Amino acid sequence: MVSSGSLAVVFPHVGPPNRYPERMPNIGTGEILLLLLLALLLFGAKRLPEIGRSMGRGLREFKDSVSGKDQDDEPAELPMQTTDTTVAARERERDPV
Repeated sequence: MVSSGSLAVVFPHVGPPNRYPERMPNIGTGEILLLLLLALLLFGAKRLPEIGRSMGRGLREFKDSVSGKDQDDEPAELPMQTTDTTVAARERERDPV
């Protein structure tokens, strides 16, 4: 026998499938400080500025390549013109004394 009450049908959440069962935790200030301290211990105080500069250059080159800005687009430098006096001076430097 069926009761006269209403029956509710519950459908599962429709959305993009989630491959991971849990969400990734947020990284806070404490975790960032811990990573910086670990980097300081691993690489030392002298090498950290060098690493930062090289990472900055790499990111700048990546940004320029993505945006389409290229150094080849800039006009090339004109070659240095040599005159007869500079050629003669170079030849005198090569002559044995």
